[in-house]
Amino acid sequence: MSDYPFTQYHFDTLPNTTLYSALKLRSDVFVVEQNCVYPDLDDKDIAKDSIHLVCEIPAIAGHNHTVIAYARCLAPGVSYSESSIGRVVVAPKMRGRGLAQRLMLEAINICRAQWPSHPIQIGAQVYLQQFYQALGFTAQGEPYDEDGILHIDMQL
Repeated sequence: MSDYPFTQYHFDTLPNTTLYSALKLRSDVFVVEQNCVYPDLDDKDIAKDSIHLVCEIPAIAGHNHTVIAYARCLAPGVSYSESSIGRVVVAPKMRGRGLAQRLMLEAINICRAQWPSHPIQIGAQVYLQQFYQALGFTAQGEPYDEDGILHIDMQL
């Protein structure tokens, strides 16, 4: 898995094929796999300081690059008063290999470097609460329903 590096982009520097692959992965997982109809394109992708973190398989045999992991880092004030990480996703065929942990550690490092004086806030799906706790996040408040899926706010 270490063969696949992570790359950071601001929206205006995202290559078209990378953007398409990232949005397809988000749709395949958050809308189709999780059977959740919600507005994925929420204008936060294009917010001034948003950083898109992607892990891609290089183009092979005439196929474009394929995004296998993605997260979005947002500046304080975009989703929460704190900096935040969201749209965290790993392609189904790549799960169980430690990629989600690597993705989150990279995203945490980005937030700490970009917004060092702000904690990091996430809205985690409840079934992933232990995963995020192992990374140092602590639950804030009670679980809540967001688009038919239980979430809980967590902070690092």
